[in-house]
Parts: sequence; structure tokens; C-alpha cells
Amino acid sequence: MATTLNRPASHAEPIAPTPALRAALAIAVIAAATLAGAWFFRLVLGIVPCPLCLEQRYAYYLAVPLAALVATAAARGAPRAVLVGGMLLLALAALGNAGLGAYHAGVEWGWWQGPTDCTGPVGNLGSAGSLLERLNTVKVIRCDEVQWRFLGLSLAGYNVLISLLMAAIALWGIERTARRA
Repeated sequence: MATTLNRPASHAEPIAPTPALRAALAIAVIAAATLAGAWFFRLVLGIVPCPLCLEQRYAYYLAVPLAALVATAAARGAPRAVLVGGMLLLALAALGNAGLGAYHAGVEWGWWQGPTDCTGPVGNLGSAGSLLERLNTVKVIRCDEVQWRFLGLSLAGYNVLISLLMAAIALWGIERTARRA
């Protein structure tokens, strides 16, 4: 006669973290910390983001909830295809963001022209009567002027490095998850 041991749920054995869970949690933490850093620069240090800076945040705003969703799915034993698909989206978003950051850094270094809405000379300021009113209400943050550098890199340059790190973690998670039997 075989006996079974019934344990209460509170004494269940912990589930070993899978590569998908580890990768997704790491990406969620990195993306959240990067956004927190961006808001710190804005709110505490007073560094106002340019339009390209704001566009670079989109990938992080996507990565935090998507990585949390992938981590939750991994913890609940979701099918491998779901986990790989979620991490593939994370990798593509991070690689795209790295490309946008590299483009922005190139604009800052003067290697190529940036978008006309945030680089180059100021265009039409309107009539002379409304000029002072417009100058008091409009503050254009130029994409081709670096507001902060550390070790030679601007925030756009650091965005490239962070995005490449997140993409590498996602690709590691994909490779390890696809290999698991």
C-alpha cells in the first residue's frame, strides 16, 4: 500500500527559476531603473528631454509590463513558444531602441542631420508683435546639443548600451529556453 504525503500549499517546494523567468525579471528591473533614472534627470537635475530622448523611452515603457508578463508566464509554466515569443518582442524592442539611440548620438556628434523639429536653425517665429509672447511660451530642446555627458557618453549613448544589454539578456533567455527539454 503506497502512502502519499499531503503537504499544505505553504510548504510546497519552491520552483527553480527558469532562464525565461530570470531574463524577463532582469529586463523588467533594468527598464524600470532606466526610466527612474530618466525621470531623476528631469525632475531632480532639471535636464529636459528633447523629442528624440522622449521617443527612446517608448521601448522602456513597453519593456516593463511586457517583461513582467513574460516573467509571470514563465513562473506559471507557460508553453515554451509563448515565452520565446515574448522575449523575442523584448529583444526586437531593445535592438530598435539601440538603433534610435545610436541615431540620436550621431546627431549629437554632428555625424548626420537630425529631425527638423529639434535640430538646426529656428524657423518662422511669427510676426514681430507676437514674437515676445511666443518666446516666453516655447522652449525647444535641441536634439543636437548634449545636455549631459559622463565618461564621454551622452544619455543617448548610455541608452544604446542599456538597450544592447537588454537585447543580449533577452537573446540569452531565448536561447536557453529554446534549448530546454
